[in-house]
Formats: sequence, C-alpha cells, structure tokens
Amino acid sequence: MSSIIDTLKNEHDTLRALFARINATTDSQKETREDLLKQIEEALIPHSKWEETEFYPAFNKRATHDQQLLYATSMQEHRVIEKTVLPDIHAAGYDTRQFAGSTKVLSELVEHHAEEEETQLFPAIKQLFNATELAEMDHQYAKWKESSAASAMSAFAKLKTAAKAALHQPRSPG
Repeated sequence: MSSIIDTLKNEHDTLRALFARINATTDSQKETREDLLKQIEEALIPHSKWEETEFYPAFNKRATHDQQLLYATSMQEHRVIEKTVLPDIHAAGYDTRQFAGSTKVLSELVEHHAEEEETQLFPAIKQLFNATELAEMDHQYAKWKESSAASAMSAFAKLKTAAKAALHQPRSPG
C-alpha cells in the first residue's frame, strides 16, 4: 500500500537531485539554469501547495499543542520561499552570481525543510494517522496533482512570483 509519506520523501529526493545539478552550474550555463529552475518549480510548487492546503491542516487538526509548532514552522518556511526567495531568483539574470546565490539559499531552505519534515513531522503523522488514511492521502494527492485546481493554484503561485520579481528587479539609471 502506497503512503503519502513515501511520495513526499520521493519528491524531496527529486528536488535534492535538481538542486545539486543547478548548484553545480556556472554563470555561462544560462539555458541549463533556466531549464533546471523550471523543473524545480514544477516539482516544488504543487508539492508545497498541497501540503499547505491539505496535508498540514489535516495534521494540525490532530496534532498536540507541541506538534502544532511543527505546523506553524512548516507554513512559515513555505511563506519565506514563496514570498522572498523565489521572487529574488526570478529577479536575477540566469547568468549572474545573484541567481547562483539565491538558488543556493533556496536549496538550503528546502533541504532544511525536507529534513525537518522527514525527522519530525512524518514520524508524528505516522502516530496520528493509520496506514489506510496515509494511503488515502496519497491517492488524493495524486488525483489532486492531475486536477485543474492544482494547475490553477500553481499558475497563480507562478504569477505572484513573477509580479514580486518585477518589483525586485533593479531599475535602470536615469
């Protein structure tokens, strides 16, 4: 029986591999960086949005007072990435040190977040939900990722990032 925890861990591993690749690029590999960033966002955004709207709230409903801190921390980490780091990446040219630095920060934040989920949140989830419930969550997540709601939510997140990036871009003098 498939579990949502296994699926989310696999997605973390996919993101780790993509970040290793993008962090190994040089400023002259503009097209490679652009392609890898697109792949990262295609993996990261649906994952994050489903966690924010379904997974974390389900956890929070059953969580103890102390476990609710994991919920609050996880939500805040998502906000930092969405509202600050991703727009900064998009504001930088793919061939700049700013891009390299911002993607390194993103990879470190995502790695920290994934590690926290895997070592703290997921064990708590396993205590609060049985195997059948975890399998049902996995099924619902797979179904959601194929839905128009997921596409719309991802498109809206990308649009917000682009708008914030436009505000972050340096203005030309004069």
